[in-house]
Amino acid sequence: MFDRIAGNQRVKELLRRTLETRRVPGALLFSGEEGVGKKLFALEIAKALNCRSPRGVEACDVCPSCTRIPKINFPESASSDDWENIIWTDHTDVGIVVAPKRVLLVNQMRQIEREANFRPFEAKARVFIIDDADKLNEHSANALLKVLEEPPPTSHLILITSRPAMLLATIRSRCQMIRFSPLTVNEVEQYLLQTKGPSQVEARLRARLAHGSIGRALASDIESFKLQRDAMLKVLEALVSDDRALLLLSSEELNSAGQKDDYESSLDILETLIRDALMLSLGVEDDQIVNDDLRDKLAKVAASINAGRAANWIAKIEELRDQLVVNINRKVATDALFLSIASK
Repeated sequence: MFDRIAGNQRVKELLRRTLETRRVPGALLFSGEEGVGKKLFALEIAKALNCRSPRGVEACDVCPSCTRIPKINFPESASSDDWENIIWTDHTDVGIVVAPKRVLLVNQMRQIEREANFRPFEAKARVFIIDDADKLNEHSANALLKVLEEPPPTSHLILITSRPAMLLATIRSRCQMIRFSPLTVNEVEQYLLQTKGPSQVEARLRARLAHGSIGRALASDIESFKLQRDAMLKVLEALVSDDRALLLLSSEELNSAGQKDDYESSLDILETLIRDALMLSLGVEDDQIVNDDLRDKLAKVAASINAGRAANWIAKIEELRDQLVVNINRKVATDALFLSIASK
């Protein structure tokens, strides 16, 4: 049932109307940010098309078809050979293909073409989900075109992508595109509280870092993030107080061997802290503050900055980012960054 999926009410209503008219297209293209539920919606369509006891136009979620379709039998092996075939769910009429490595293969598309031409084995429709469809190359896309041009009436293809522009125009033109929006902070937070059981403070933080993606919220390593954030908060406080000794020490720690892989993400966090402090200085609404759990500390910083100063800091950080594409000495560049913006 669509209501069990967080967010994207517009998509839910659109899909309900499509099911009501019994005109589900032979090819759908679900596009939107990673982790907003596109695959869940695809499986929900598969359930609705094959449910034995539908509730209106939606799946009942309790019949044998509904309970088996979400169970995807992904290979246990990491060998790419085991991922080159259609991966079937526990339901014999619903399958998914994923890229074994960097691209979806011609043979995978030919398998879909062959299987799509069979009538359903036990239900009303066969459904084939192509995950990360932007990984189609020219050859595999052309192989897929054969079935997209004349999809059998009992088969449906659902392509999923976060980068629709990477698909060939001939693929896009043969699919009905449905665009998924990022979830609101509140939608992500409520989902986490209802299903994953974190504290409200952690759920709020995860939601505000997720940029509308439940997948990103679940994947976040909060403890590691907090350690990085504490280090960047010290940098921000040192910038405000012009504590150059602490800034140079922070630069050394940021460029140490153990933290070199976190360098760019630390810059991301520093920019977010600067933005939050600026937002507090402007008196914006609470839901605009990402690091709300640091409000008291950021409020002290906010008293010492203004829009011009914050914008200059962020511009200088972005200048350093641009230099990272060449082989610069990061320690020297970080020292120069911190010392230059401390004086602004």
